[in-house]
Amino acid sequence: MIDKVQAVISRYQELEEIMQQPGFASDLKKMAEIGREFNDIRNKLPKLTEYVSVLEGKEEAEQILNEENDPDLIAMAKEELSDFKDRLPALEEEVKLLLVPTDPTDHCNAILEIRAGTGGTEAGLFAGDLLRMYELYAASKKWQVEVLSSAYGEQDAIKEMVLLISGEKVYGTLKYESGIHRVQRVPKTEAQGRIHTSAASVAVLLESDEVEVNIEDKDLRIDTFRASGAGGQHVNKTDSAIRITHIPSGLVVSCQDEKSQTKNKARAMKVLQARLLDEETRKQKESDDATRKSLVGSGDRSEKIRTYNYPQGRVTDHRINFTVYNLDQVMNGSLQPFSDALAQADMQEQMANADHA
Repeated sequence: MIDKVQAVISRYQELEEIMQQPGFASDLKKMAEIGREFNDIRNKLPKLTEYVSVLEGKEEAEQILNEENDPDLIAMAKEELSDFKDRLPALEEEVKLLLVPTDPTDHCNAILEIRAGTGGTEAGLFAGDLLRMYELYAASKKWQVEVLSSAYGEQDAIKEMVLLISGEKVYGTLKYESGIHRVQRVPKTEAQGRIHTSAASVAVLLESDEVEVNIEDKDLRIDTFRASGAGGQHVNKTDSAIRITHIPSGLVVSCQDEKSQTKNKARAMKVLQARLLDEETRKQKESDDATRKSLVGSGDRSEKIRTYNYPQGRVTDHRINFTVYNLDQVMNGSLQPFSDALAQADMQEQMANADHA
């Protein structure tokens, strides 16, 4: 493992030299890529250098014990060796996690799709609660949120909401949110006070701007129609709404939130590109046995990943058996404990797979 650590430290020094070269800033894309890699290693550097220092100290102490006859030196070396041996196991585990390769797409923006599932109007109301939860979480991370597309049902219940979320490490943080979110509570629509179970699905897609997605015009069918919505929302008198069908895949994307047909088309294309990229990525993952078996990183849209139990104030992530009893805080955007726990579990799983490879 020491060889891998030293290689990372050498890479950091190499990146420092590259960034000091004349003309480095002339290629903005390359500058951004190198800057991200440099910052990623810089964050890991203190722990990596500590690991190297402990190993070197252990080796020096062992050398003194083998070669010296001075009682004071030997006593000091024994004390130091004991300290290094105590520190090493925990340090090695931390370093192993740091050596897990960072997904290069983690820094990208994300498209977040929320859809009402089973449960009728209550499912749509729960989808609205999830929307608010993610918006508050985004605000706490200083991310920008833009609505790309929306569709509502009765009582302003959400049928579908598509958001573009921009900021630092958005996709890397939110990618574990994909799947079925289930709620257990007494719905506002329930007169008898009985607890119901409803669901909403969440899909987190990589924004395709930084990854090439080739879409040919001949593969698209673009239809216009008049926007409509419950309670007078999104209604206008022109055919400004856009429906784009990607013929080869059968994917259909609609957008009617803007009054401008051009803006609706641009937004619909952004969502279509993200969905096509997601389909391609999922196919690649399915061909990889290790990835397909990975529960945390599967992103299976049909997988029940989390339950929000209102009577008990409990939220449970079923993939890692992680439970908190502060549901109100979670619904107010306190998602960081879940993000941290899921990222940690994912890294440990990747580390275990690497050890067995």
